[in-house]
Amino acid sequence: MVQCKKVADFPPLKNDLIIRSAFGEVVERVPVWIMRQAGRYLPEYRELRTKHDFFEICQTPELACEVTLQPIRRFNLDAAIIFSDILVIPQALGMEVQMKSGVGPVFPDPLRSVSDLDKLNVDVDVASALDYVFQAITLTRQKLEGKVPLIGFAGAPWTLMAYMIEGGGSKTLSKAKKWLYTEPDASHRLLKLLTRVISSYLIEQVAAGAQLLQVFESSAEYLGPELFEIFSLPYLEMIATAVRQGVAQRGLADVPMIVFAKGAYHSISKISYTGYNVVGLDWTVDPNIARDYVHIAVQGNLDPCALYAPKEDLIEMTTKMVQQFGVRNYIANLGHGIYPDMDPESVAVFCDTVHKVSEDIMKKGDPFSQLYT
Repeated sequence: MVQCKKVADFPPLKNDLIIRSAFGEVVERVPVWIMRQAGRYLPEYRELRTKHDFFEICQTPELACEVTLQPIRRFNLDAAIIFSDILVIPQALGMEVQMKSGVGPVFPDPLRSVSDLDKLNVDVDVASALDYVFQAITLTRQKLEGKVPLIGFAGAPWTLMAYMIEGGGSKTLSKAKKWLYTEPDASHRLLKLLTRVISSYLIEQVAAGAQLLQVFESSAEYLGPELFEIFSLPYLEMIATAVRQGVAQRGLADVPMIVFAKGAYHSISKISYTGYNVVGLDWTVDPNIARDYVHIAVQGNLDPCALYAPKEDLIEMTTKMVQQFGVRNYIANLGHGIYPDMDPESVAVFCDTVHKVSEDIMKKGDPFSQLYT
C-alpha cells in the first residue's frame, strides 16, 4: 500500500509555471497541458490496455501512476493530471459503471425514478471508498520527482447527474433534463449530494498531494443560460467554497482551482466570480471575448481537431491562439480532451509552439499586459 506523505516530504517542485500563472503571477513562458493527455492516443497506453481493464487501471495505484507519467516522458508538458475518471464518484455512491469498448461508460442500472435516489450510498466514506485515487496521487507525486505539478480533478454535479440518469452518453441528455423540469426538488437533492461528495473528494486529493484541481462541467452545453444558472452555477460555487474551507481546515496549502464548463459561453463572466482561479474555455469561445468578460486567468482553447492539421498549419493556429490570449494569466490547452486517434507528434508540435511563441512575446514585451493588471 502507498503511504500518504506530508507535502513537505515530496520532492521540491522544479517547474511551477502553471501554479504561478493560475494565481495571476508573471511567468517566463505560457504553461501548457492537455485534457486527457494521459491515455488512449498513446501507443504505450494502448499496450497497457491489452492487459488491464480501464477501471482496473484506475483502481490500481501503480498502473494509474504509470499512465499519468507516460505523456510526461514524451512531451514538454508543464503539468501532469492523475489518470482516473469522473465516474468514480457514482461508483462510490454504489452505482455500477462499466467501460465498454467502442461505446464508453455504461450504467446497467441508472436512476430511472426519484425513488432510485434512496439506493445511493449517501453516507459514503470518501476517504475509504476512493482511497485508490489518493494512493495513486501520492505515488505519482513521488515518481514525478518535482518535474511538474500534479493536477487532481472531479466531474461537476450536473455532469455526473446526467450520466447517472442517462445511463451513459447521450446526444440530448433528454432523460436528465426531464428531471430538471419535472422533478426540480429531487434534482437539487441529488446535486447537493454530489456537491458534498465531490468537495470531500477534492479535499482528499489535495491532502494526498494534488497541486492543482480541475472541475469538469463537461455537459454544461446541454443547458441554456437559465437552467445553467439554476442547476449548475450555484453548485460549482459551493464546491469552490467548500474545498477552500476544507483545505484550510486541514492545514494544507491553498491550491489553484480550474473550472471547465464546456459550452457555457453565455455565462463565462458569471463563472469567473464563483471562486475559482482559472476559467477553462472550449474551442467555440473567441479569445478576445474571453478576455473582455473573464477577470481572472483563462485556459484553452485550441480546437482538438486542429491537431489533425499539417504541422505548418498547426503551428500557425497555435501561434495565433497564444497571440490572441497574451502571455499573462493564461494556461494553454485544447478546448476539450484530445481524441483517441490523434498522432502524438501533433501534441509535441502544439506544446513546443506554445513555449516558443510565448517566450518570444515575453522577450519583446507582452502588448496585452495592460489588460490583466
